[in-house]
Amino acid sequence: MPSEDKGTGHIQVFLVDDHPAILEAIRDRIESTIDIEVCGETGSSEEAFRQIEKLDPDVAVIDISLEDAHGLDLVQNVRAQYPDIQVMVFSMYDEMVYAERAIRAGASGYLMKSKSTEELIEAIRVVNDGEVFLSRDMASRILNKVARGEASEPSFPIDELTDRELAVFQMLGEGHSIEEIQDRLNLARKTIETYRRRAKEKLGLDSVSKLLQYAVQWASAPGEGAESLRSSDGEDDNE
Repeated sequence: MPSEDKGTGHIQVFLVDDHPAILEAIRDRIESTIDIEVCGETGSSEEAFRQIEKLDPDVAVIDISLEDAHGLDLVQNVRAQYPDIQVMVFSMYDEMVYAERAIRAGASGYLMKSKSTEELIEAIRVVNDGEVFLSRDMASRILNKVARGEASEPSFPIDELTDRELAVFQMLGEGHSIEEIQDRLNLARKTIETYRRRAKEKLGLDSVSKLLQYAVQWASAPGEGAESLRSSDGEDDNE
């Protein structure tokens, strides 16, 4: 059932972010526009999915790091269930690491939180018109890959991680335990440990402790993304 507010002609936006200050800043900026309205907001993936079904927004603005899930899972679920709703990812994580993954998951755009809320407003309008919103550099990178007709060589070791391996790596860096990652990703402990081991191997690290060290380093400087990761030697720890 379409939202009644759609009859106003305003772009209806649903916000998903578990940082209250971010939600407030986006809401305040949107309220100053004449063509966009916030129809709902939450920091929970589960609640977001319920509210999106009820409110039927035009655009969902979704963060990658949520309190109960990984944002790309929510992107995939929303796009699969509600293909007419456009999804814009607004994240602190480096676009060189996550933008293409977000597009593959079904998002129509990606913007880093280091950018202004004015750019987010522009992005919302662009994706609502059915177009893709990416930075010039990111769009060029993706188009070059398409033009070559094949996947390019990874620019950084982290590019070799699958979406699931990267999600586990990210959550480890954010300080989440294996049990917490299990709950967020709805996966078995053994599966999480397998992703952790594969990430360690692909990043050229020889111990879980070094994987954790680099994950924390990466998560603490997300805007530097892939460039912050470098391989290192050391002794093996137990997996």
